[in-house]
Amino acid sequence: MSSKKSPTRAVRRGKPARRAPLSRERVLRAAVELADAEGLAALSMRRLAQALGVEAMSLYNHVAGKDDVLDGMVDLVVGEIEAPAVGGDWKAAIRRRAVSAHEVLLRHRWAPLRVVSTLNIGPAMRRYVDATIGCLTAAGFSYALADRAWNAIDSHIYGFTLQQLNFPLAPGEYASAAQQFLHLIPPEQYPHMHAMSRLVIDGKHDGLQDFTFGLDLLLDGLERLLERTKAAV
Repeated sequence: MSSKKSPTRAVRRGKPARRAPLSRERVLRAAVELADAEGLAALSMRRLAQALGVEAMSLYNHVAGKDDVLDGMVDLVVGEIEAPAVGGDWKAAIRRRAVSAHEVLLRHRWAPLRVVSTLNIGPAMRRYVDATIGCLTAAGFSYALADRAWNAIDSHIYGFTLQQLNFPLAPGEYASAAQQFLHLIPPEQYPHMHAMSRLVIDGKHDGLQDFTFGLDLLLDGLERLLERTKAAV
C-alpha cells in the first residue's frame, strides 16, 4: 500500500486559508461591489458585514457609520476616473476625463445621483478637481473661467449619464416605440416630430443620443472662448 497522502486529504488537514484583515479600504470596496450588484438600497451595515463575513460591530473600527461608507464609496469611484494632466493638449485631456467619467459612472449605476447630491471632499475627489483646474489654468483659462468650464462639462457628464441610466427604453426598442406612438403625433399637427419618428421607424436614423456630440460642442465653445480671451489681453 502506498504511503503517499492524497492531495485532497492533505488540503483538508491543512490550516484554513487566512482571510484578509479587515481595513477601511476592504470595507469600502465590498460596499461598492454590493451596491453595484444589488443597488444602493440593499446597502446596510448588517448586509455589508455579512458580505465580508464579519460581525457588524467590527465595521465601526474602520468606518464611522453608513454615511461615512457612502462618502468613501463615492471617493473610490471618483478615483477610477482618469484625471487630466497639467500641460499639453488641454482639450484632449479634458475630453478623456469626461469620457472616462461617463464610463465609470455607467459601471456604478448608483453613483451619479450620489455624486451630485452630496458634498464630496474625499482625497480622490480633491485630486480630481485640482487636476482639472490645473489643466485648464495651464492652458490659459482664468480661475473664474476654469471654474465655469469644468462645471459646465460636469453638468453634461452627470445629466447625460443619469438620463441614459434612467431612460425607459432600451436602444433596440426605439423603432417599435416610435411606431407604437406615431398615431399620437399626426403630421398635420406635429409635422417635425412625425418626420423624425418616421426616420427612426424606417431605420434611417437610430435616435440614439451621443455623449461625445454634446461634449465636443462644449469643448469647441470653450476653445473659442479661450482664444478670444487671449486675444483681448
